[in-house]
Amino acid sequence: MSANMGGLARRLVSDNLIDESQAITAIAIAAADNISFVSHLVNNKLLDGFSIAVAAAEEFGAPLLDLAAFDLQQCPQNLVDIKLIKQHNILPLYRRSNRLYLAVSDPANIAAFDEIKFHTGINNDVVVVEEGKLADAIQKFIERHEAAVPLIDEMDDIDLDDLDIEIVTQDEPEEEVSAADETPIVRFVNKLLLDAIRIGASDIHIEPYEKTYRVRFRTDGILYEVTRPPINIATRLASRIKVMSQMDISERRLPQDGRIKMKLSKTRAIDFRVNTLPTLWGEKIVLRILDPSSAQMGIDALGYEKIQKEQYMKALHQHQGLILVTGPTGSGKTVSLYTGLDILNTEERNISAAEDPVEINLEGINQVPVNNKIGLDFAAALRAFLRQDPDVIMVGEIRALETAEIAIKAAQTGHMVLSTLHTNSAPETLTRMRIWVFRRLISPPP
Repeated sequence: MSANMGGLARRLVSDNLIDESQAITAIAIAAADNISFVSHLVNNKLLDGFSIAVAAAEEFGAPLLDLAAFDLQQCPQNLVDIKLIKQHNILPLYRRSNRLYLAVSDPANIAAFDEIKFHTGINNDVVVVEEGKLADAIQKFIERHEAAVPLIDEMDDIDLDDLDIEIVTQDEPEEEVSAADETPIVRFVNKLLLDAIRIGASDIHIEPYEKTYRVRFRTDGILYEVTRPPINIATRLASRIKVMSQMDISERRLPQDGRIKMKLSKTRAIDFRVNTLPTLWGEKIVLRILDPSSAQMGIDALGYEKIQKEQYMKALHQHQGLILVTGPTGSGKTVSLYTGLDILNTEERNISAAEDPVEINLEGINQVPVNNKIGLDFAAALRAFLRQDPDVIMVGEIRALETAEIAIKAAQTGHMVLSTLHTNSAPETLTRMRIWVFRRLISPPP
């Protein structure tokens, strides 16, 4: 018997299911067509799938399963990349602890099992099934997977593997980085970002604990748990996001900040502000979603009552004054502020904005990123703006009395000033101001 024949081919010949010359020819043609030996036999009706499956199970000591009796809804999604499933003709059946059971028609394909183990980080066992039933099951699995991926309206034709991810920094030109990677981690992260955009979330929280790993979205100011990924992918998931954000993936002891730009189409891109925080069980990652189009939806999309809308529009069209948007984190201060800026953003106005960081990029507005390390704080930026012949000034957040004093003076000298303040209600704004004034009185600056 030829030494070129693998274990399954030798078994089929020894069982007199095919002769040796047929086996050798089938192996050569299958290799040339880049398909499996078993697929070639079944596709060309040289042997039926059941006979091959019985022989393979006996030869390799693997269990035999009738896929027709298996509920394909139990197959784990997003664990094995679709490309690997198609390439190796393998279907992930179910996962138990740290074992992944794979349905195969050719259990001799050791290289395929090793590749799946490398990409998933999970040990695998094989279950032998009939070739024809496996092909049908894989097709149904892929169709169900594609139907289950919820994308936003404009993105029906975008592949998760081919999303255009850009690295954005303030000090260097944008550098494009390809997200076309075959690992499931890449698809998981891309899908996570798209899901958050689709439901209108403002933040994504990725949190490691001792025995669990969870992902939460903040929607309408409230955090909701959306998934619990396997704990063993925590490090790789964090590394992927840090690479996308141009962070140091080797630094896990200190917090880091970064930024991601995801291009959804030629005309739309979403920015993500990323922060990592070392915790007891790993790095917690929070991504703030910054959608430039949210500032251009118009005031009607903010959900204001009629009287609130009228008051806001009336205040925006004053020639001078101070508009403070107040509220807790996630209450919509940023979108309200940017919507007002977008309304005021006309050719005849000079608008300057100081932000920490710049959250939404708006063409026509001079946006200055605050950098406290070099002394460019909100107060310094405001003083500079007053020498730039401004009509409208935006301060991302008033955090100290000095900034408040300059903003009020600017509002009293012919400028329209917009800003935010972290308070739970509008009346608490006055209380916050009084506290700052009191502190200044008892501890005046040198």
